[in-house]
Amino acid sequence: MGVRYNGIDNLMKADDEENSGGYWDIIWGGTEVFGVFDRIKETEFTIILQSEEQVEVSFKRIWTPSHNETLVPLNIDKRFVMLRGSSGFYTYAILEHQDGWPDFGIGEMRAAFKLRKDKFHYMAMSDTRQRIMPMPDDRMSERSQQLAYPEAVLLTNPINPELKGEVDDKYQYSCEDQDNKVHGWISSDPPIGFWLITPSDEFRTGGPMKQDLTSHVGPTTLAMFISSHYHGESPKFRNGEYWKKVFGPVFLYLNSASNGEDPKTLWQDAKMQMQREVESWPYSFPVSEDFQKSSQRGSVSGKLLVRDRYIHGDDIYANGAYVGLALPGEAGSWQRESKGYQFWTRADENGSFTITNVRTGDYNLYAWVPGFIGDYRYNATITITSGNIIDLGPLVYEPPRDGVTLWEIGIPDRSAAEFYIPEPNPKYVNRLYVNDPADRFRQYGLWERYVDLYPYSDLVYTIGKSDYEEDWFFAQVTRKIDEKLYQPTTWQIKFHLDSVNQSKSYKLRVALASVAHSKLQVRFNNLKADPTHFTANPNGRDNAIARHGIHGLYWLYDITVSNIWLVQGDNTIFITQPMSQSPFSGIMYDYIRMEGPSDS
Repeated sequence: MGVRYNGIDNLMKADDEENSGGYWDIIWGGTEVFGVFDRIKETEFTIILQSEEQVEVSFKRIWTPSHNETLVPLNIDKRFVMLRGSSGFYTYAILEHQDGWPDFGIGEMRAAFKLRKDKFHYMAMSDTRQRIMPMPDDRMSERSQQLAYPEAVLLTNPINPELKGEVDDKYQYSCEDQDNKVHGWISSDPPIGFWLITPSDEFRTGGPMKQDLTSHVGPTTLAMFISSHYHGESPKFRNGEYWKKVFGPVFLYLNSASNGEDPKTLWQDAKMQMQREVESWPYSFPVSEDFQKSSQRGSVSGKLLVRDRYIHGDDIYANGAYVGLALPGEAGSWQRESKGYQFWTRADENGSFTITNVRTGDYNLYAWVPGFIGDYRYNATITITSGNIIDLGPLVYEPPRDGVTLWEIGIPDRSAAEFYIPEPNPKYVNRLYVNDPADRFRQYGLWERYVDLYPYSDLVYTIGKSDYEEDWFFAQVTRKIDEKLYQPTTWQIKFHLDSVNQSKSYKLRVALASVAHSKLQVRFNNLKADPTHFTANPNGRDNAIARHGIHGLYWLYDITVSNIWLVQGDNTIFITQPMSQSPFSGIMYDYIRMEGPSDS
């Protein structure tokens, strides 16, 4: 791919035919291992529309049985659109798996745009996350040292000496989809901006809090459509399942400034253009009938309330609730959903919500409310037809609750951000996040600081004395013994009971913000209890610890606590994470609550 703009023949990388310019790609496979890389090289070219106002072209590849095991079994139609007066171009793709075709799965799908490294050195993805970036050559062995995984390197001899001693890792620039609307690069000579604008999340997977890659050293800009990064599952198609989905359009926006003007003003202009694109969604111009226009869509509205009689006698407005439509499934299944479309909004301070521009189809309505544990699901399937407006009226979510709160640790917000996040090792710093409280968790190697803080024994948290912001490490990781040996860790929660109800049980709620190759073992007042009083094997693989993500897939465990496990006076809960294959085997906690019987 080549892009000519503002007197420059090509803004795209062009020094390596196989990896130059821009392209769509899929990583796929026929089993659980998705290791086949497909650059989606088209075989048919068609001009779909050519007028004074618009040009739309199609690059298509049709699958046939002769391609079995060599190409992903999909019909793929990549579209590119240019509009008169628009400074940039749009791209989208229609993927189709027909009845009876081979089983397969998609590990990752994206559109990648690789820019000229002699021009684009400054990256921006938010008002606070923008900087001069290393050069791709800086990641070579003679200029860097690889760290714990290939994506992370320590810059030992970068071309720009001011970057010496910093860590470069593409995962440090991940972003939640709900915030990932515009990111890209700025060239200072001449002052040009290249931006990827994603006006809607409807074709992304995993819901609004799913995180994924944005822009990184290359200079590279990515539109991520399918991945299992942080949370989510790779879509798998079995038994000849029919499937069709439109990904995009996304907008590649180019802007420029006059010589002498601060090139960073291009970021402000890109944000304004992003807002215009969001307001224009769903676009009216795509020619494909598979992309539904506004008149073909519907909407759903309602009002969500929370009922927790142990907090308030009346129903509470679900202020700021995440409310969404996704394919039918169990409560919370939207986190793993990867085949259909999703439509999300935030409820206002009164719990009222409206989800607009919903594609036709069958959905469940899901929600979760910051400040409360668990997931809500409306108990009926919602069918959207063209032009219909559905008002569900008042809805009530009753979060899990059996008794009064005896004590709690953290905030139920599906993130570990409120817990103690240490300062990075001075040897492994990304200066972008120094003195940045909102993103302090994005530094490399924070998992290694656990042993620095707890060199001889594990964390002990005392209810009523400890402060979770200072005394609860953000992740329960393994203990490093040497370069190849790691040990499990056991944390303790100490609390006092004036008395123990001898006729009723208690409840321990444990909400996890992330799990990576870990188990959760819980024992009460007996570290050697065998079997454990509770064991869970969530088998999470989100790698949020290594990928600086602070949250991944949400898990909630409701543990019934027998009164015979408790004693009057001082009690101790032992929480063990026994898996110790690597430094990244670990758990991030969201929230822990101990409930007593209703008469406690």
